[in-house]
Amino acid sequence: MESLEQIKARVEVAVPGSKIDIVINPGPSQQSSLLIDIEHAPAVARFLCDDPALRLDFCSNATGVDWPDRTVKKTVKVKKVIDGVEKDVDETQEEFFPGYLEAVYHLYSMTHKHGPVVIRMRTADRADGARLPSLTAIWRSAEF
Repeated sequence: MESLEQIKARVEVAVPGSKIDIVINPGPSQQSSLLIDIEHAPAVARFLCDDPALRLDFCSNATGVDWPDRTVKKTVKVKKVIDGVEKDVDETQEEFFPGYLEAVYHLYSMTHKHGPVVIRMRTADRADGARLPSLTAIWRSAEF
């Protein structure tokens, strides 16, 4: 089976205007995924299912994840003038990340006996616009 980078490149050619990112999974499974934009999600899903080389014709798992707001603290070195001398000082900075909802799909090819390819879609936030397109028309088992 092709690498995620190859699949991403082929989808972006086949579905003009689509925005796809690779989400690296640092965990033990190292199972990275494709984050697809919601505007082009049905067309991307159709390509993944119908492309003769991929034929990702089975969705084994569809799940939703509610990611809450989070604040990440990190320590960075900054230059400050202390008693007339410039010194490197550790400073804690906080970065806020708003929460979002996410749908995650595990796709396999029954035809070619390969997979999984994991795709995901995200909402802009957890309140306004918290809607994702349905992929049930492509994979009946995506109805969760």
